[in-house]
Amino acid sequence: MNGLPQTVLVRRGAYHDSVTLMRVSRALSELPGVAAAMVAMATELNVSILRELGFDVPETDPGDLLIAVRARDTRAAVEEADRQLTAVRPRETDQPADQPPLTTRSAATRVEADLVLVSTPGEYAFFEALDAIEAGLPVMIFSDGVSPAAERRLKELAEARDVLVMGPDCGTAVIGGAGLGFANVLSPGPVGVVAASGTGAQQVTSLLDWAGTGVSHVLGVGGRDLSAEVGGLSTRRALRMLDEDPATELIVLISKPPAPEVAAALGEERLRTPVVRALLGEGAPDLTEATEQALRALGRPVPEWPSWPAWPGRRSPAKTIKGLYAGGTLSVEAAAVAGQGDFVDYGDDAYTRGRAHPMIDPTLRVEALGHARETDVVLLDVVLGHGADPDPAASLAHAVARTPATVVIALIGTEGDPQDLHRQAAAFREAGAAVFTSNAQAARHARSLV
Repeated sequence: MNGLPQTVLVRRGAYHDSVTLMRVSRALSELPGVAAAMVAMATELNVSILRELGFDVPETDPGDLLIAVRARDTRAAVEEADRQLTAVRPRETDQPADQPPLTTRSAATRVEADLVLVSTPGEYAFFEALDAIEAGLPVMIFSDGVSPAAERRLKELAEARDVLVMGPDCGTAVIGGAGLGFANVLSPGPVGVVAASGTGAQQVTSLLDWAGTGVSHVLGVGGRDLSAEVGGLSTRRALRMLDEDPATELIVLISKPPAPEVAAALGEERLRTPVVRALLGEGAPDLTEATEQALRALGRPVPEWPSWPAWPGRRSPAKTIKGLYAGGTLSVEAAAVAGQGDFVDYGDDAYTRGRAHPMIDPTLRVEALGHARETDVVLLDVVLGHGADPDPAASLAHAVARTPATVVIALIGTEGDPQDLHRQAAAFREAGAAVFTSNAQAARHARSLV
């Protein structure tokens, strides 16, 4: 179908978020007679991808929208793209009659807000977060691409204003039962979480939910907060906030391997509420073990974590482990537990600049599965919940079934998540994968196959 007609349209200044554009692109690609389709903002990365796909892309600005189609009927495909884009755009009648606020600071003076959520390109996130702090509001910075020096400056200013900065690159938070970013459906309960890791928080809270134990709040602080450059500034404040919360009986502190001096300083915090430390590193418990410690500290039983073994006889003996991860902390944990192999975190900034996060867009991991060999064990995470791919099995299971490798999946989620965890597990198992709700147990199983 490479000889089909193609077209590239440029819509000047027509902004849509990356999640919307990814879903429209996928819908167009599935239409009969469409060989290739991509609807995306004209970032440098997206333009280069289109040119690699053989499209002739004119000169553009990053704020332009590109609609590129190769199909038997390009006009019909473009009309469908416009229809879908129009369907997600707010109607003019839904807009307020007066001029909306143009900055975070002006918005904070006009509305009663408890929290500011910043999700802009990283070069602009600092100033929006600064506006929020100066308005005396806590801020969650979903954006990445903020330098460590800028992050520390924001958190020093926040400390002076007595507010919390969650982030930058804070993917998950749950405040009083309301999920922000990527968040699972969780029952209320006595465990508060401070997390320098979004997927690490999702793993621990999902396991707690499996055990019938809910959470009070999940306060993300950004993946670099426990680095030497940032010094754990937000972690200290978040610990103090949960310590003062009457609904929190126990705190779980989660992070990728922290700077030793920062971890030691956190141990000097004087809190009334007991703290279970899930700080990954040599000799430290994995996230599943830390969850079990928390349950025992609350006097609650530790269940057998659900898993679904692969159908027997589907794969050949393996020699190597390849980790294809969407969650950075889950990747670090799996590599440590497996003790060998090549692990890639596709959620790293290097892979997400100009494209949707792999918890939403499976393209890079589908391509990697296509390059796996018979002698590989491929270990990957699939994270459910609000904000994530609404049906990850629909995107990944066919690639799992086609790969000659042995596939092991860590399925992170709860029974309340909108994707239907049991249906996802059944689809991946039918495709030939072994499925575990514990990432650490999945990594141990992968190790046993080599």
